Amino acid sequence: MCKQSTTTRKQPQPLPSVYKPFHKWLLGMLTASIFSIAYLVIPIYLLSAMICLLLQFPSSHSYLTYAFPVLLSILIPPMPSKILLRLLRPMLDYFDFETIQLDEDNIRKQITNGKSFLFAAQPHGIITYCGMCAAATNPDDVLAVPTAAASVVLNMPILKNLMGIFNLVDASASNIKRILSKKNKDGSGTCILIYIGGIAELFKSCRTEERLYLAKRKGFIKLALREGVDVIPIYLFGNTSVLSALKHGPLASLSRKFQVSLTLFWGKWFLPVPRDEKLLYVVGKPLGLPHIPEPNQEDIDKWHAIYCEEVRNIFEAHKEKVPMYKHKKLFID
Repeated sequence: MCKQSTTTRKQPQPLPSVYKPFHKWLLGMLTASIFSIAYLVIPIYLLSAMICLLLQFPSSHSYLTYAFPVLLSILIPPMPSKILLRLLRPMLDYFDFETIQLDEDNIRKQITNGKSFLFAAQPHGIITYCGMCAAATNPDDVLAVPTAAASVVLNMPILKNLMGIFNLVDASASNIKRILSKKNKDGSGTCILIYIGGIAELFKSCRTEERLYLAKRKGFIKLALREGVDVIPIYLFGNTSVLSALKHGPLASLSRKFQVSLTLFWGKWFLPVPRDEKLLYVVGKPLGLPHIPEPNQEDIDKWHAIYCEEVRNIFEAHKEKVPMYKHKKLFID
């Protein structure tokens, strides 16, 4: 393996939020709040639009007008957009966003030589603002890497178009396998990013401790061994701190069932506005998985344990860089 290299990509050092120019702080807050407010408003609007269509209320013309955005969204597929991603950059200052790449040169060299990678990210959080900020700064070749998402996100009208700018694909095992089995026209390897714990982590983490839904999530290791692709862990510091969620009740149960944030949540001023706290995106080193066409349980357990240990190492090595994390402990459930 090539010598380890560490690359840090960061915006010019911003001042603490109380000293930031108000217009920059406000623009960043408004940009970030688009997504948190959308996650609360869209399900309510979809339900009300459905009722209006079924009852043809309040009149034959007005109910069609009210539901028109839903009907239009059904016809328009989700589409990635580099231009819209660049418009999210005001969030970088708002969150004091930073990226650290622990082995970027080696990873790029291996991809060029035809190696495929599965980027495994955690924790998910209520809304993955850390991942969004990374997308806003990534070069074009990295933006071409798709992110696996729950089918409900890809099919829910309006939400699918909003989140579709992040180049989302279906998170089913068969689809991930199909993507990783391909090679690009230039012979380079293909990659995909997945969130290991998914929405289940939403109900585990809080502002005082970090809990990953990882101990029983071994399917991605089995898939990687079978397909001969390597795994690269990514840790998203701050993802679970910028918003807090209601963890019990019927909405929480619906969120778990459909794998999407349908529960109540809040942030700054107890509003659906994310807190302006530091976000840190750390990309680890390849684990070095072998190609085992038919891995047994011992193989899967071995490499899953190595993955968990590497995630823990990343957490302990970098948590001091994030004020909210200095005293946090990591639990792998």
